[in-house]
Amino acid sequence: MAETTTATGVQTFSTPENPAGYLAVLTALTTGILHLYLIPGATATAGTTGGVLFALNGTGFIGGTVLYLSKYWRKGLFLVAAIYAVLSILAMFMVHGWGIEAFYRGGSLAHWAVITKTAESILAVCSLYLYSNS
Repeated sequence: MAETTTATGVQTFSTPENPAGYLAVLTALTTGILHLYLIPGATATAGTTGGVLFALNGTGFIGGTVLYLSKYWRKGLFLVAAIYAVLSILAMFMVHGWGIEAFYRGGSLAHWAVITKTAESILAVCSLYLYSNS
Protein backbone atom coordinates (compact mmCIF):
# COMPACT_ATOMS: atom_id res chain seq x y z
CA MET A 1 0.00 0.00 0.00
CA ALA A 2 1.06 3.56 -0.60
CA GLU A 3 1.76 5.20 2.75
CA THR A 4 0.22 8.32 4.25
CA THR A 5 2.08 9.78 7.21
CA THR A 6 1.24 12.31 9.88
CA ALA A 7 3.28 15.40 10.77
CA THR A 8 5.19 13.26 13.27
CA GLY A 9 6.20 10.85 10.50
CA VAL A 10 4.09 7.93 11.76
CA GLN A 11 2.25 5.98 9.07
CA THR A 12 -1.46 5.87 9.85
CA PHE A 13 -3.27 5.05 6.63
CA SER A 14 -2.31 3.63 3.26
CA THR A 15 -3.96 3.42 -0.12
CA PRO A 16 -4.26 0.05 -1.85
CA GLU A 17 -1.47 -0.93 -4.22
CA ASN A 18 -3.70 -3.27 -6.20
CA PRO A 19 -6.78 -2.23 -8.22
CA ALA A 20 -8.66 -5.06 -6.50
CA GLY A 21 -8.04 -3.22 -3.24
CA TYR A 22 -9.79 -0.14 -4.57
CA LEU A 23 -12.70 -2.30 -5.75
CA ALA A 24 -12.86 -3.92 -2.30
CA VAL A 25 -13.02 -0.48 -0.66
CA LEU A 26 -15.74 0.69 -3.06
CA THR A 27 -17.91 -2.39 -2.56
CA ALA A 28 -17.47 -2.47 1.23
CA LEU A 29 -18.40 1.21 1.53
CA THR A 30 -21.35 0.74 -0.83
CA THR A 31 -22.89 -2.08 1.18
CA GLY A 32 -21.96 -0.48 4.52
CA ILE A 33 -23.55 2.87 3.69
CA LEU A 34 -26.64 1.21 2.20
CA HIS A 35 -27.14 -0.90 5.32
CA LEU A 36 -26.96 2.21 7.49
CA TYR A 37 -29.34 4.06 5.17
CA LEU A 38 -31.83 1.18 5.33
CA ILE A 39 -32.00 0.97 9.14
CA PRO A 40 -35.42 2.70 9.36
CA GLY A 41 -36.96 0.27 6.85
CA ALA A 42 -35.40 -2.74 8.57
CA THR A 43 -36.74 -1.51 11.90
CA ALA A 44 -40.22 -1.01 10.43
CA THR A 45 -40.39 -4.49 8.91
CA ALA A 46 -38.28 -6.57 11.30
CA GLY A 47 -38.52 -4.56 14.52
CA THR A 48 -35.72 -3.28 16.67
CA THR A 49 -33.69 -6.43 16.15
CA GLY A 50 -33.68 -5.92 12.38
CA GLY A 51 -32.60 -2.31 12.75
CA VAL A 52 -29.81 -3.22 15.15
CA LEU A 53 -28.56 -5.97 12.84
CA PHE A 54 -28.52 -3.57 9.88
CA ALA A 55 -26.64 -1.01 11.98
CA LEU A 56 -24.07 -3.59 13.08
CA ASN A 57 -23.64 -4.92 9.54
CA GLY A 58 -23.20 -1.46 8.04
CA THR A 59 -20.80 -0.45 10.77
CA GLY A 60 -18.87 -3.69 10.27
CA PHE A 61 -18.31 -3.04 6.57
CA ILE A 62 -17.31 0.59 7.10
CA GLY A 63 -15.12 -0.27 10.10
CA GLY A 64 -13.48 -3.06 8.11
CA THR A 65 -12.68 -0.58 5.35
CA VAL A 66 -11.05 1.82 7.80
CA LEU A 67 -9.08 -1.09 9.27
CA TYR A 68 -7.99 -2.19 5.78
CA LEU A 69 -6.62 1.26 5.05
CA SER A 70 -4.87 1.49 8.43
CA LYS A 71 -1.48 0.30 9.60
CA TYR A 72 -3.18 -2.48 11.59
CA TRP A 73 -4.28 -4.52 8.58
CA ARG A 74 -2.78 -7.99 8.27
CA LYS A 75 -2.96 -10.54 5.46
CA GLY A 76 -5.20 -12.95 7.40
CA LEU A 77 -7.87 -10.27 7.69
CA PHE A 78 -8.59 -10.70 3.96
CA LEU A 79 -10.05 -14.09 4.88
CA VAL A 80 -12.09 -12.51 7.67
CA ALA A 81 -13.43 -9.94 5.18
CA ALA A 82 -14.40 -12.65 2.69
CA ILE A 83 -16.16 -14.70 5.38
CA TYR A 84 -17.94 -11.61 6.73
CA ALA A 85 -19.24 -10.73 3.26
CA VAL A 86 -20.44 -14.29 2.60
CA LEU A 87 -22.15 -14.46 6.00
CA SER A 88 -23.95 -11.20 5.23
CA ILE A 89 -25.24 -12.71 1.99
CA LEU A 90 -26.34 -15.91 3.72
CA ALA A 91 -28.09 -13.92 6.47
CA MET A 92 -30.41 -12.32 3.93
CA PHE A 93 -31.35 -15.72 2.52
CA MET A 94 -31.88 -17.11 6.01
CA VAL A 95 -34.38 -14.33 6.74
CA HIS A 96 -36.10 -14.01 3.35
CA GLY A 97 -35.89 -17.51 1.87
CA TRP A 98 -33.32 -19.42 -0.12
CA GLY A 99 -34.63 -18.71 -3.60
CA ILE A 100 -34.92 -15.73 -5.90
CA GLU A 101 -37.87 -14.53 -3.81
CA ALA A 102 -35.32 -13.27 -1.27
CA PHE A 103 -34.72 -10.34 -3.61
CA TYR A 104 -38.40 -9.30 -3.63
CA ARG A 105 -40.32 -7.22 -1.08
CA GLY A 106 -44.06 -6.79 -1.47
CA GLY A 107 -43.99 -8.28 -4.96
CA SER A 108 -41.39 -5.82 -6.25
CA LEU A 109 -37.70 -6.28 -6.84
CA ALA A 110 -35.74 -4.87 -3.89
CA HIS A 111 -33.00 -3.03 -5.76
CA TRP A 112 -31.08 -2.35 -2.54
CA ALA A 113 -30.92 -6.11 -1.89
CA VAL A 114 -29.50 -6.73 -5.36
CA ILE A 115 -26.96 -3.92 -4.97
CA THR A 116 -25.80 -4.89 -1.49
CA LYS A 117 -25.53 -8.60 -2.21
CA THR A 118 -23.72 -7.95 -5.49
CA ALA A 119 -21.29 -5.64 -3.69
CA GLU A 120 -20.75 -8.24 -0.96
CA SER A 121 -20.11 -10.95 -3.56
CA ILE A 122 -17.53 -8.78 -5.31
CA LEU A 123 -15.96 -7.93 -1.94
CA ALA A 124 -15.62 -11.62 -1.07
CA VAL A 125 -13.92 -12.38 -4.40
CA CYS A 126 -11.61 -9.35 -4.10
CA SER A 127 -10.68 -10.31 -0.55
CA LEU A 128 -9.76 -13.85 -1.58
CA TYR A 129 -7.79 -12.52 -4.55
CA LEU A 130 -5.93 -10.04 -2.35
CA TYR A 131 -5.23 -12.74 0.22
CA SER A 132 -3.72 -15.01 -2.42
CA ASN A 133 -1.65 -12.22 -3.99
CA SER A 134 -0.29 -10.42 -0.94
